[in-house]
Formats: sequence, structure tokens, C-alpha cells
Amino acid sequence: MSQAHVGGFEGLVAPDPGSIPLSRGDRDMNPPGIGFLALLREDLRIHGGTIFEQGFWAVAVHRFGNWRMGRPKLLRAPLTILYRMMFLFVECAAGVSLPYNVKLGRRVRIWHHGGIILHARSIGDDTQIRQNTTMGIARVDRHLEIPTIGARVDIGCGACILGGVTVGDDCKIGANAVVLGDVPAGSTAVGVPARVVRRSGSGEEPGS
Repeated sequence: MSQAHVGGFEGLVAPDPGSIPLSRGDRDMNPPGIGFLALLREDLRIHGGTIFEQGFWAVAVHRFGNWRMGRPKLLRAPLTILYRMMFLFVECAAGVSLPYNVKLGRRVRIWHHGGIILHARSIGDDTQIRQNTTMGIARVDRHLEIPTIGARVDIGCGACILGGVTVGDDCKIGANAVVLGDVPAGSTAVGVPARVVRRSGSGEEPGS
């Protein structure tokens, strides 16, 4: 049991991540309050306004994968075939794996495609993700334990965020860091394994 501040909720007691079922992907989990086409336009703008950004391809296919779940079942079947083909194309051509059952916030930017595996419970608004980032399980016998990423998180290239950890809002994860534990909101974590070196705008190392 732990306390975290993710997506604007602070001080809530989190249950054991291994006991929480993963999303079944049986509903549209695109962000509420904005239509599908408007969401794609926003994503395109965040990716520099060019359709040749491979990060935009991954996000757009993710949005489509969720949008189809709100369609009638007869229409959903051919859309699912199309989604699976596009997902495989993005994996092969862009090197980005972002399943549609990851709850993805708004204005998420994927920089510099390649070697990116994003298997998380959720990724918050305005998060920045760079090449060779991995999010996923830490152990094969704990397949339900995958990360939760807050809003406005800045993730350096080559970072690994593994297991049922929570990265709070406004965190920075250093390049090549291996995150195996929770990172409090507003913190900077670096190293292998990662440790928090700065917290809530302070330049001091915790405990110094």
C-alpha cells in the first residue's frame, strides 16, 4: 500500500498493483470532452504538425483503436482488422508498441521513434517520451504489475520503468534510468536502479 499523487489525486492509498485487473480494452478510453478528429488534430500539432512523425503514427493508431470500440459491433469487426494491421505496421516501421488498452492522456508526445515499448496502465497528459523507452512488467510471474505514469512527466531516452510502480505528476526520469520503485510527484530520478535526486523543485538530494 502506498500514497501517490497522479493525475491530480493526492494522498490516496493505492492497492497492491498485482491485484488490479488490467483494462480489457472493451470500451473507448480516449480522453473525454474532445471528439476523435479534434483529438487527432491536437496530436498532430503536438508532433510538429507533420504526418511524417512516427510518434504521431503510434498515437493516432492508438486513438483509432479506442474510437472503434464505441462503434456498433457489425462495424467494429472490419475496423478491428484495420486497427491490427495499422498497429503491426507502426511496430515494424516506427519501432513503437503502444497497445490501445493503455489509457493515454492528451498531448502526449513521442520523440525520436525506435525501440519504444509502452505497456502501462496509463500515461498522463503532456507526457514526453523519447527513443528506447520501455514500460512494462519487471517479472514474468507478475504480469499484472505494469507502471502508472502521471501528467507532465519528462522521460529521457533509454529509460526503463518496470513493474507496478507509480511515477507522479511533473516528474523527470533521466536517460537510461531503470525505475523499479515509486517516484513521488515533482521528483527527478536517475541511475540504475533509479533513485530520487531532486524533489518538488528543491535542488537538494533527499536526506542531505
